[in-house]
Amino acid sequence: MTIMHILFITGEYPPMRGGVGAYTACLAEALQRHGARVSILTGVDAQRAAHSPHRTRTDTLIFGQRRWWPTIWYSIPRLARTIGADWIHIQYQTAAFAMNPSINLAPTVWRSIRPLLSLPPIAWTYHDLLVPYLFPKAGAQLRRWVTAQPAHHSALTIVTNEADRIQLQAEQGVDAVKIPIGSNIMPPQLAPDVRAKRRAQRNYEDGQLVLGYFGFLNRSKGGITLIQTLDRLVQRGYDAHLLMIGERVGASDPTNFAYLHEVETLIGSRGLGKRVRWTGHQSADEVSKDLAAIDLLLMPYVDGASLRRGTLMAGLAHGCAIVTTTPQGPLSELTDGQEVLFISPENPIAAADAVARLAENPTLRQILGQRAQQKSLQFTWDAIAQSHLHNYSLNVSNFIPSGATDR
Repeated sequence: MTIMHILFITGEYPPMRGGVGAYTACLAEALQRHGARVSILTGVDAQRAAHSPHRTRTDTLIFGQRRWWPTIWYSIPRLARTIGADWIHIQYQTAAFAMNPSINLAPTVWRSIRPLLSLPPIAWTYHDLLVPYLFPKAGAQLRRWVTAQPAHHSALTIVTNEADRIQLQAEQGVDAVKIPIGSNIMPPQLAPDVRAKRRAQRNYEDGQLVLGYFGFLNRSKGGITLIQTLDRLVQRGYDAHLLMIGERVGASDPTNFAYLHEVETLIGSRGLGKRVRWTGHQSADEVSKDLAAIDLLLMPYVDGASLRRGTLMAGLAHGCAIVTTTPQGPLSELTDGQEVLFISPENPIAAADAVARLAENPTLRQILGQRAQQKSLQFTWDAIAQSHLHNYSLNVSNFIPSGATDR
């Protein structure tokens, strides 16, 4: 039996907190269910044995990389040869890999020296197309060039949403494959009384309006709008509360802490401290209970709703009534008033109006939640894994691989 072996390269991986890490773990498990082998190379801190692999419960080999310096141009191919990988697949997010452009340039280097290294083909998934900070006065043209290089030198380029696919095609002439992400929190079967029990555990009373927000805070997530919206609802007479579900900030971007401080300062200045609760990191089951307990999910992304957002996908999968921001690019999968309510970004007045509309219309909340959950069935991890395996097979001829073997 021929077994494909994929080596994922990712700047974050559980137990690190981060959406790309959670995505990679979910994808690895799904690929293994479909018969593939998966190994991981990810960053480690100074306290960990950086190059000591260990086994996870899914039998995935995990290797540590201390620094993402140019030495990876040779160490990653060496690792791929050692473990017999059939694909090297980089999961790229601009804020990860310490924003070191060595990872961006790796496919270019590997393509030029590939005959000497017996490299397998390279796949590259863009989890965003944000340009990285390089050095003072690095111009926009250079930063865009660094971001785009992998798309020109990888055998397979993947994006997670239609807007990024269109942008890559228009700006770089690259025909990327769109494979959406799934929810990194899969909804379990919950007992009918879970909602009431969870609200009681969180000390929410009957008649209180509980808004939920799920995920890390950063400047693109609209945390300031969240607090301004809560404030407006209270001023309108609603006994409104905000449950912040999950870890406060992620591991990849150090600027998240400064933004968290801004949000916490605003909470204090508006006198909302008793109306905002933070759950901190929780197990998946505990997150699911909180998503069942809230009345609606408010996700006011500054850059608009997108299928690249795993937290949005989790809200859909859990059947939440969702208020989120109008997409900046094509998003045919979601329709305003059908699966979600769209509002303009950084607009607490519009957000408060949408929340009030749902607060006064429980039937609409229920309908939106049911349709959202139905839509999420398009984005199962098994379907995502199958799409990856199909595209690996289709694109393997773009490079002459080292060859899948019977293992």
